[in-house]
Amino acid sequence: MSWHKFLLLLLLGFAQLFVFSDAARIPRTISEPTTTDKNCGYEACHAVDSKKLNIHIVSHTHDDVGWLKTVDQYYFGSRSTIQKAGVQYILDSVIKALLADPSRRFIFVETAFFWKWWLRQNERVQADVKMLINEGRLEIIGGAWSMNDEACTHYHSLVDQFTWGFRRLNDTFGSCARPRIGWQIDPFGHSREQASLFAQMGFDGMLFGRLDYQDKAQRLRDQTMEFIWKSSPSLGKRANLFTAAMYNTYSPPPGFCFDVLCADEPMIDDPDSPDYNIDKRVESFLAYVQAQARAYRSNHVILTMGEDFNYQQANMWFDNLDKLIKYTNQRNGSTVNVIYSTPSCYLKALNDKNFQWPSKSDDFFPYASDPHSYWTGYFSSRPTVKYFERMGNNMLQATKQLVALTNLENHNKHLDNFREAMGIMQHHDAVTGTEKQLVANDYSRILYESMHNAGEIISEAIGKWSRMTYSSEPSIKIFTCLELNISSCAFSEENDMFLVVVYNPLSRPVSTHVRVPVQGNSYAVQSLIAGLNPVTQIVPIPEAVRKVPGRLNKATNEIVFRAADIPALGLLSYVITKNTQEEIFEPQPLNFISNELYNVSVTDNGNLLVQWNKQNMSLVQSFHYYEGMEGNNKVFENRSSGAYIFRPKEASARNFIYTGSYNIYKGPVVQELHQTINEWVSQVVRIYPEEQHIEFDWLVGSIPVEDKIGKEIITRYTSNLNTDGVFYTDSNGREMLKRVRNYRPTWDLKMEEPISGNYYPVTSKIAIKDEEKQLKLNILTDRAQGGSSLQDGVIELMVHRRLLKDDAFGVGEALNETAFGKGLAVRGTHYLFGGKVKNVDEFVLTEKELALKLALYPWILGAPVNSSSVENISAVLETFTSGLTKALPRNVHILTLEPWKDGTILLRLEHLFEVGEAQQLSQPVEVNIQDLFSTFSIESIKETTLGANQLLSENNPLKWQLETNNILQNEEESVQPVEIHKDVTNVLLKPMEIRTFILKVKQRSL
Repeated sequence: MSWHKFLLLLLLGFAQLFVFSDAARIPRTISEPTTTDKNCGYEACHAVDSKKLNIHIVSHTHDDVGWLKTVDQYYFGSRSTIQKAGVQYILDSVIKALLADPSRRFIFVETAFFWKWWLRQNERVQADVKMLINEGRLEIIGGAWSMNDEACTHYHSLVDQFTWGFRRLNDTFGSCARPRIGWQIDPFGHSREQASLFAQMGFDGMLFGRLDYQDKAQRLRDQTMEFIWKSSPSLGKRANLFTAAMYNTYSPPPGFCFDVLCADEPMIDDPDSPDYNIDKRVESFLAYVQAQARAYRSNHVILTMGEDFNYQQANMWFDNLDKLIKYTNQRNGSTVNVIYSTPSCYLKALNDKNFQWPSKSDDFFPYASDPHSYWTGYFSSRPTVKYFERMGNNMLQATKQLVALTNLENHNKHLDNFREAMGIMQHHDAVTGTEKQLVANDYSRILYESMHNAGEIISEAIGKWSRMTYSSEPSIKIFTCLELNISSCAFSEENDMFLVVVYNPLSRPVSTHVRVPVQGNSYAVQSLIAGLNPVTQIVPIPEAVRKVPGRLNKATNEIVFRAADIPALGLLSYVITKNTQEEIFEPQPLNFISNELYNVSVTDNGNLLVQWNKQNMSLVQSFHYYEGMEGNNKVFENRSSGAYIFRPKEASARNFIYTGSYNIYKGPVVQELHQTINEWVSQVVRIYPEEQHIEFDWLVGSIPVEDKIGKEIITRYTSNLNTDGVFYTDSNGREMLKRVRNYRPTWDLKMEEPISGNYYPVTSKIAIKDEEKQLKLNILTDRAQGGSSLQDGVIELMVHRRLLKDDAFGVGEALNETAFGKGLAVRGTHYLFGGKVKNVDEFVLTEKELALKLALYPWILGAPVNSSSVENISAVLETFTSGLTKALPRNVHILTLEPWKDGTILLRLEHLFEVGEAQQLSQPVEVNIQDLFSTFSIESIKETTLGANQLLSENNPLKWQLETNNILQNEEESVQPVEIHKDVTNVLLKPMEIRTFILKVKQRSL
């Protein structure tokens, strides 16, 4: 037979074997199923061999939702000189490779990218993708909008971004796209609360990549890389989660990266080729696998075959993996079984072994990758980004609540974009501050656009609710103020008469001090509810604030008044009018401010002395700075302090030379101490008559670097408490964890960096206490920061960083933020609350309420008005009360109230207290939610898992056994789903429990 004739027959044969997709030109065998029959989940796993070592090959790509490039640059593949990465090409290529061979498997994680890609596909490709998901060949892992950081993120935003990722997946692909496994392979340390949330989402387990180098070495020796994480003392067994630490973070074995971005040798299986290498490659592969297997307990190992932005040409990976699997399994006398797998299939195989596993009860902070690289700098990097993210969550919750309460329509796109913007901000290179400056700018752009649009939504919702739009006067446009942190607000500064509307996003009445900038110094404030006109006070805006780079407004004063008892999920409104007669006020010739609880004064060296008036307790508050280490990053000892790493040059912080002064302003509303430390560090300390806390409003920057020295600024609170090396920090804003200086609970610590190695993430609170005297000191923060107690009785928090060297962990530029041509200035708030714990319930409740207020501050809006419109506005707004018809118990909080789909509403209730944290308030509590809301009634209710993507009654996660032989889940610990019965819907909440419901409602007319 001639060669040409043979070729023709060959081609005809292939024509019979394959058909082609018009859309993607992808070959597919005729016999391959094209239906949407579901065979996903554990049913899609390849068979394992109980008598062999099973090697689970996990093909994956790790796609940062912004880092060195922006989200769009990563998706579209632009700016390739920075990084060769284009997510659209990854997904295009992977889908083709999966369709070519039904044995292949692939996982994808970042829903933000997947959704962006999905919307751009034609119907044929979308059908192929649905088929691959339904057959378990393409598996969604994690499922959140982004792979979030676990140190700087607040649990509220974490729940939201997982919920939204799940929602997109569930609505589009159904149950086969429902994630089963947490996949946190790149965050820089891991929180206990993250594991607790995963357990409450119904996950079967979690895999992660990074753990301290000393911890990892010991776990490899002890075969404890896989364990059961006891993630909540309050929730008990229901929050336990099987967890596996990866052997090689998330990279392939050395020498086995087959990506276009890699330089490793391919698998060459032509025996006639001089480059034939199959035998050598298989031997090398097996040697690596055997070494890994010795560190784990079962006859299953997982190999991550992928890296950052791998699979842009997926056939390179899959063709070589096909050969690796084939020739390793064909090896004579082979004792291994190599299979394409997924993390879910790997955990299912472990679960089938019915082993007993060790446990862990603490977290994985701080993370160190070597003796001189403690990844604790990012706890404080880019403090303005951290505050902006927290502010975004505050506004998002208010927006969602108002849309749900008013049944506002036609804003789905803007609200969805806001959810997605906040999901992006949770990424482990976003809120962390470990991105390039151009990316940080883009994150801020994305969030600002959503917040700007949310202002429009809030305005319309309040207008609808208050019936402003139906009054005889023209509708009033209500504005939000996004720059109150620098005392800037257009509607209050530019008008002699204006309306202030305060919305309370908390589910209990709240009192707050409203503070808006003005140009005059005499104003009258009228409440639109008769008899509630508040006392007012004018205070000057500190000179340091007026000189913040970029602040262009002319306001020199602030009007301050107390908005008392703002209704839960409700509004209070005030009309503020400038008086024609100006008043003159000057700083008082005093050296202290005080109230019933505290006395605050300035010492000779410029520090603040706080004394408790009725208790033997005092502290000194002061500012200091660390010089950032600068090295060549060639060896561990020369590691620089940078965006990731905190590494001070010296063994202690330096003191500032006090060159400043202070002024004191006292009035009926507030007492303020305005203190200047030097040209770039200042603060305002405030005491309010009705409040039990002291407010520290600090301003740092521009940090000078003319001396070529990077600086990391801290504030210290040095008390007279005896704390025995113990302090406490929160885990993502929820449960508190005990920290012990120079100690780790699970291994013998060798500490080379005693300062940074004792830093922990402070998402919302850090505390110390004197057990003998029953004294406690809490510092609450308005954003995530790094903190510690490096000496007994002392709390320190890092508030700002400006460094001149990169730390060589990939970002490629120094953390040297500038704005308006100068070093970045940062303004923030600490609440100090402490004293003797007499009534533990009231003391802890005050802590909780302060933390809630900092996380979900009453949202201030306003509008210019005139005298002719005030009467009509008053007639409408004075009747408005609350979104709730009755008070909730003090230990219950509405975590989520938002429009869901098909007219339903998503509701989450949470118990605020931990087991044993208080006496009465830590007890289980029952809440009747029928007729709870003033604008709608509940017709039916379905309870779901925390992520709102599965009915609670249908969730049946894998059961794992502890070494004590106790099965984790049992009938006694199960939660009974809530159902409506005889117009009564009672929800029982146990300590720290969050329960999630989808409500079918009937709207009441507004």
